[in-house]
Amino acid sequence: MPTNFRLITIPVSHYVEKVRWALDYLKIPFQESPQMPPFHRGAVKKYGVTTVPVLIADSLAEPLRMRIVKTDSTDILRYLDTLHPGKLYPPDPALQELSTELETLLNLTLGVSTRCWGYSYILTRELLYPHWTLGVPFWQKLLFPIIFPKVEPIIRESFKITTTSGAKSYQEIIGVFDRVTEVLSDGRKYLLGDRFSAIDITFAALAVPILQPAEQYTASTSLDLLPAQMQADIRNCRSTPAGEFGLRLYRENRR
Repeated sequence: MPTNFRLITIPVSHYVEKVRWALDYLKIPFQESPQMPPFHRGAVKKYGVTTVPVLIADSLAEPLRMRIVKTDSTDILRYLDTLHPGKLYPPDPALQELSTELETLLNLTLGVSTRCWGYSYILTRELLYPHWTLGVPFWQKLLFPIIFPKVEPIIRESFKITTTSGAKSYQEIIGVFDRVTEVLSDGRKYLLGDRFSAIDITFAALAVPILQPAEQYTASTSLDLLPAQMQADIRNCRSTPAGEFGLRLYRENRR
């Protein structure tokens, strides 16, 4: 059934990258509608949410035209898997328990922790401007200098950014990396075995802030421009088996 797909995003969001990668992997054409915080809220308000990604799928079939809206990154991947059964989530029942465990751990711990870790160190106008404004409407770029001072304290409160949140989040990230390393310790190529899956996409995408792969959607910030502790954390995570795995996924599977 012919369908038009539109994805409302904050370009730098790693949860957005998770969906963007899945769409690209399944070779599903889509139109991205990038928005800068806090303007994304206005773009998604009509769908009853305040966060991105939001995927809108409009069927072009006559006589019935249908619209499907998905507003959570995992729900979006599950929906995409119904369009290409088994491509993202292997149907083998023996893999379902591990798949569910890892997906939950990555979404609720890794994604949250890498976001908090990143903002703990780079919540500055200079470092965020190129990432927040990538591809957004020109008027949003013009308003960045005015909007950022108003949004910055909201981010600090929403994500509980403190003087110690970076170190705390880093330890949570290491805990997830240790679990991923444990799963990979039997020599498997991917997290669920020999087949690339949504779980691999989820890990690599949500680890982007602390791995900074060269192939990521937004241009990597030179490590030399980042605070010293961030540089050390990135290098440490890259050197772990889980970090090396995430970087390999980007090199070999992100096209």
